[in-house]
Parts: sequence; structure tokens; C-alpha cells
Amino acid sequence: MKYFDYPPVWLLAFMALSWGSARLGLEMDLPAWVKIIGGLLILFGLLLMVLAAFAMWRHRTTLIPHRVPAAIVTNGIYTFTRNPIYLGDAFTLAGFSLLCGNPAGVALVPVFMAVIRRRFIAEEENWLRTKFHEEFQTWAENTRRWL
Repeated sequence: MKYFDYPPVWLLAFMALSWGSARLGLEMDLPAWVKIIGGLLILFGLLLMVLAAFAMWRHRTTLIPHRVPAAIVTNGIYTFTRNPIYLGDAFTLAGFSLLCGNPAGVALVPVFMAVIRRRFIAEEENWLRTKFHEEFQTWAENTRRWL
């Protein structure tokens, strides 16, 4: 199971839940503007992920969960949110649910966020707190986890 314990796998699983529940009768015929919002949410989520990955790459630290980071990134997109990749995942899930015609699937987003916090964020923040104590503390006090 360890090989499957990565955020993209969890995101795909939640997207499958949203899609599956839409196919089981929760699908609605949504107006085109709602689907446009869904597409924009996905684009925004992907943008957050790309900006965050680029920042991690620039600082030569890992973006792979369950690995100890080599550096703490507190600038760029990380001045607005401590978890832009996971936030991008959440926006992507919400947008996907709307595109599937399943507005009820948006209710999966807080559940997804809770799973991600428990499975990944807690461990990552502990590593950062241990390795970069003062810098992490200042950043965590001034930057929200999500938005």
C-alpha cells in the first residue's frame, strides 16, 4: 500500500468517487457557466501546482511526499499558502466534480483536504519544524495552511 500513498493517487481516487457518484444518479444537467467555472477551477489548480513545483525546483528540494526536504520554501506562491500543491489538488477536484455534472461531488473536497492533511501535511510540517525551526515558525504564523 505504501507505493500508492501519494497525493496524486488520492486525488484520482476522489475524482473517481465524484465521477462514479455522478454516474449512479447524482449527475445534474448543469448550466454551461457552471461547467466553465469547473474548467477554470481546474486551470487555477494546475497553475498553483506548477508555480509550487517550480519554486521547489529552484530551491533544490523535494516535492515528493515522505522525503525529508533539503530546504524550506517561503517565497513566491508560498507567501500566500503553505500548501499550494495540495490546494491546487483541491481546486482540481472541485472543478472536476462540476465538469462531471456532480455539484454534490464538491462536498468531497473537505474530506479530501482532511485526508491530505493527515497523510502528508502533518509529516511534512513536522520535518520542516524540526529542520528549520525558527524560519518555519515565523512562516507558519504568517501564512495560512490553505488560503
